This record gives sequence, structure tokens and C-alpha cells, in this order.
Amino acid sequence: MNKHKIFKVLLTTAVISMPFIADAQKANWQNLDLKTDSVFGISTEKAYKELLKGKKSTRVIVAVNDGGVDNQHEDLKRIMWVNPKETAGNGKDDDKNGYIDDINGWNFIGGPKGSVDHETLELTRLVRRDMARFANTTDANVTEKDKKEYEAFKVMRSDLEKQLGEANANLAGLSGFKNALDAVVKKIGKTNPTAEDFAKFKPESNADARIQEVLAEELKKGSFADFYEDQITEGVKYYSEKANYNLNLDYNPRDIVGDDPNNDKEKFYGNNDVKGPDAMHGSHVAGIIAADRTNKLGINGVADNVLIMGVRCTPNGDERDKDVANSIRYAVDNGAKVINMSFGKAYSWDKAVVNEAMKYAASKDVLIVQAAGNENKDIDTENNFPNHKDLDEKTIASWITVGASGPKDDENLKASFSNFGKTQVDVFAPGVQIYSTVPGSKYKNLDGTSMASPVVAGLAGLIRSYYPKLTAAQVKEIIVKSVVKVNHNVSYKKGEGEDAPKVSVPFADLSISGGIVNAYNALKLAATYDGKTTTK
Repeated sequence: MNKHKIFKVLLTTAVISMPFIADAQKANWQNLDLKTDSVFGISTEKAYKELLKGKKSTRVIVAVNDGGVDNQHEDLKRIMWVNPKETAGNGKDDDKNGYIDDINGWNFIGGPKGSVDHETLELTRLVRRDMARFANTTDANVTEKDKKEYEAFKVMRSDLEKQLGEANANLAGLSGFKNALDAVVKKIGKTNPTAEDFAKFKPESNADARIQEVLAEELKKGSFADFYEDQITEGVKYYSEKANYNLNLDYNPRDIVGDDPNNDKEKFYGNNDVKGPDAMHGSHVAGIIAADRTNKLGINGVADNVLIMGVRCTPNGDERDKDVANSIRYAVDNGAKVINMSFGKAYSWDKAVVNEAMKYAASKDVLIVQAAGNENKDIDTENNFPNHKDLDEKTIASWITVGASGPKDDENLKASFSNFGKTQVDVFAPGVQIYSTVPGSKYKNLDGTSMASPVVAGLAGLIRSYYPKLTAAQVKEIIVKSVVKVNHNVSYKKGEGEDAPKVSVPFADLSISGGIVNAYNALKLAATYDGKTTTK
């Protein structure tokens, strides 16, 4: 699963800067209009005001295939899907679909004794598998038959070692920064110091001066408490999890589920806990799509008449292909017309089983919306699974891949972290400082293509609810055709590290559509759409 955390404090003098948004716009900028509000949102509010007022709609189910959804959140509980054929808590499979008490959805990474939280990366699992297979193999004795796979194993093992080394180094560096910061805060004598407090502080060492420099910049954007939680606490947690779980060859939590993870034909396993142990990511996604627009609480989702089905398939680590495939089929079979998949990975154990599930969704007129990923890579040339590359045109016509954009129509419009691809990414959508629901009836800003994807899933649900006769392929075509085209260059770092060069390219070269999705344009097009053609 893509961990969509952007840590602004790096271990050098560099600081990643995200576009600043005025406080008054933070909670809803993705739904605002570029011309009237000066932020590059998708004009949702304009569409409700000018196009949808007084119009009737049909309720649509949108599945959030993710890490868990807080179904009791104040802004989500009214719009959670409830299985009408299942009786809650009776321990029976009333609707005979193979899943007992699946009231709000299903959890494919749980079992009778609980649910998986942390997991390894797919890379870790593949290296572990091949270490056993090639335990006694060397360059000197490898057979011709095994040579190609042995070479692939060596590349993966090297990648794992590199990532683990980087995770440990970043953990050590960030922990050192945390210790230095804690010492400065102690000297200041306040638990939540202000920018003025740091300005008045007299450094006693180079480390103190570095802390003062970083905090002077960071506290222009928010409070010390928010900075410490989002960048320091979360940063240490993130790199700890990478080192101790994601990249740990000795870690394997799958016994919790109780299935055979290598049997891709197995479908009936898991439990009905759609929240799971960490519902931060999935809850945030769900709120972007459809947070209650009637309760005058929190935020407004993009769509006003959809129900959220929670399908848990992604842990804090990489999702397994078997679980992804089963989560797609579950959503399709239980009535979802749109599926949001804010996840992806660089390696795949069994991509064929996922491809078959994608084809199944397309055959049942279900639109899949997927996040492009957060590695600032060209996924035309670098792997990000699942992808379009070996699927038929019908499947591609029912699947949208989404990159992330920022609020300002300038050279930084492409979010610094967002993947891109002229043939693999369809559209871009807001994915920077997106304010949405998190567990415990709270709200939080998060960055990522994970946030851009549900903006598009919400738009797809909105279109399908007001124009229910349109097919999934037609809805995709409408969304792609109705983007606001971007006719200027954008800049981004090419490669990794502080010294990576910056390049300037036409925004049109980053995706198939060359633009940012727009609800107002899409709904106007949907109203006059003849549906005679479909795009890839």
C-alpha cells in the first residue's frame, strides 16, 4: 500500500515545500473553481449551484477498497452502505454470498482472531520466496533454465538491501533530528512554542541553529503541535515500520487470516471488520468521495448521493494480489458501480489474478479508479501494479488512473511526489493538502495520489447518480474529455536525492488527457452525451 506521507524535514538542509493554501480554503479547495476561487479545484460547488440544483439522482454504491473505513465517523456513518440482505450480528450468512455478517462490506486481511495491520512489501515476499528456491545457487552453478529468474532474484535482493539501508539511515537521521528538536523545546520551556519563541531562541550549537532555521520556515505554515505530529512523530513511525515490518524478511503476519496466501482460487476468508486496526487512509479516502453534505459537520464530499462500501484489502505494507482480486469481485458482486483503489506497488506476485478481476469488473459495467502512485516516476517505463499494460481495450475503457495536482496553476501544478505517464495516467486531480475524515470523528490534511483518486471516484459516482444510463466506459470518457487542459510547462525533480536536477516539461506530456478533472464540465458533457464512442 502506498504510504502517502510527505516528510518535509529532510536529513539535509533541503526542505520539501508544498503549495500553501489560505486557511479559509483548506477544507474544501478540491471542490472549488479556478476562475472564481483562484485554486485549481474541480468546480464541484459550481456544478451543484448551477447544474444540479433541483435535479433528481439515483443512489450509487462506491466501494473503498483500502485499509479500512471508520463506519461510525460523524461525517461517514449516514452514507455507509448497509447490506439489505444481511441481519447484523446473528453469525449467519443470510444472503448466502459466502461472507457472514458483511453489513458494511468485508475485510480480506482479517480472520477469527483479529486483523492484519503491518505487512511486508511484495518485494520482501518475493525475495523471501526466491531465497529458499536459490539457497544453493551461485553464478557458477545456476542452470540455463533458471538463469533468467535467478538474475531477477539478485536484482530484487539488491533493491531490498538498498531500501532497508535507506530506511535505517532515514530513521537514524530523523530520530537524531527529533532528539535535537526536543532539546531545543526543553530549553525554550514551552510544550507548544510559536515562531516568535524560536526566533528569540539563542542557539548554543550548530544543531540548535539548524533546528531554529527549519522551524522558522515550518511555523509559517501551521502550529508546532501539527508539525511535530505530522512530520516528526509520523516520520519516525513511518521509517520504523519500513525497517521492522515492510522490509523485514523474518516478518509474516498472514497466520492471522488463516488462509492459504498462495491459493488464488480461495475466496471465502476474512472477517466483517471494515474498520480494522488502522482506518486513517481509507476513512480519508471515503470522506473525499462522499462525506455527508447535509449534516453541517466537517467537510463535504464530492458526491451527494452515494453510499460507501468498505472493502479492506490493503495493510500497512503492500497489498497481496489475491486480496485485491477478491476485493474487486466482492465489490462488483454486491452492487458497487465505482471502485476506488488508492494503492499500488512496484512488484507483483500474481498480476494475472488481478487482471482477471479487473476484466470481471469491466464486464459488469463497474468503473475502477486507481491512484498513480507517489514516487515521482514515469510509470510508462517503470512498473506500478496494477497497470494497463497487458489488458484489453474493454478493460482499459472502464479504468481510470489518476495523478495528483496542487492548488496553484503554475509550474508546481504537478504535485512533487506524483507519478505520471503519457500512456498510463489518464487524468490529474487535486491531491495536496486535502482535508478529510480520519478515525474518531476527526479531520486531517493529507497529501498523495491516494487523495486525488477519490476526487475522481467521487466525480464518477456523481455522474452515475445523475445520469444512471451511462455506462462505466462512457463515464470514463466524459471525465477524460472534460478536463481543464493545462497549456504550460511544469517543473519537477528528475531522479532522487537533493542533487537531482529539475526539469521543465509540458503538463500535457504527463497524462493521456493533459488536464485536471472538472465536475462542472463533466456534468455539462454528460447531459448532452450520445455515448457512441469510447476512449481507451
